[in-house]
Amino acid sequence: MPQQSQKKTAKDFHPEVLKLFDQYVHGGISRRGFLSSAGKYAAGAVTAEGLLLALSPNFAQAQQVKADDARIVASYVEYPSPNGYGTLRGYLVKPANAKGPLPTVLVVHENRGLNPHIEDVARRLALDNFIAFAPDALFPLGGYPGTEDKARELFPKLDQAKTREDFITAASILKTIAGGNGKVGVVGFCYGGSIANFLASKIPDLAAAVPFYGGAPALDAVPNIKAEILVHHASKDERLVAAWPKYEEALKAAGVKYQGFIYEGVEHGFNNDTTPRFDANAATLAWSRTLELFNRRLR
Repeated sequence: MPQQSQKKTAKDFHPEVLKLFDQYVHGGISRRGFLSSAGKYAAGAVTAEGLLLALSPNFAQAQQVKADDARIVASYVEYPSPNGYGTLRGYLVKPANAKGPLPTVLVVHENRGLNPHIEDVARRLALDNFIAFAPDALFPLGGYPGTEDKARELFPKLDQAKTREDFITAASILKTIAGGNGKVGVVGFCYGGSIANFLASKIPDLAAAVPFYGGAPALDAVPNIKAEILVHHASKDERLVAAWPKYEEALKAAGVKYQGFIYEGVEHGFNNDTTPRFDANAATLAWSRTLELFNRRLR
């Protein structure tokens, strides 16, 4: 999926700084808390603010497919979602010269809403001949606010029960969307990975689910899964790696077809090529496995 690495990589940062950043990203500590704790690892001209800036996304640098690329047709669309927030909004991307009905993929963002990176992921999928739809969970609160910090502040204000219903609705929309073949897969990242697992446990005719470093669904709901599951984890993501064996055990017990991979030596978020936590080798391999599953299960 990604073609080139960032100027800085995870190896350029003290491991404790990476742990602090992970806590900050997931709401475990505040911005002030990160800056206070990371300050002891700042050296020379590099301040704690500089460390945070260096670890934060650079969307323009990582963009692979421009929004006005002639090979795709992209638009923002709204649909009724009566069981959720009432209306959902998302980014719909189709190949410009599609021939015949195409498979569809629901793209679920991290805990910052529909940011430019996730829009780019949807466009990448369209270039691989899928119809991609990326909803914005933050739409009921005004939509992605333009910065990651503001988005992170908004996210806890969502009613997750309603948000999950919006994602269920989004998947159902793809089943009958114009130009689609009726087959739906889902890929999600971090928060979106947990949503991918959740949707697999809730939607019987979902064909494939690919959670990138996402939390497992309720284990008693695993027997409901009919989709094929492809799990990607980072070896340095201690919490999720520790939780994976129980999820895998439940998948085996339920007879779910699945594959699970732990990518050695990489950080949570390794597939996100907008930050130094990106790892080109792991991301390329994980994305090739993702496309293989979608091509096999959705076409």
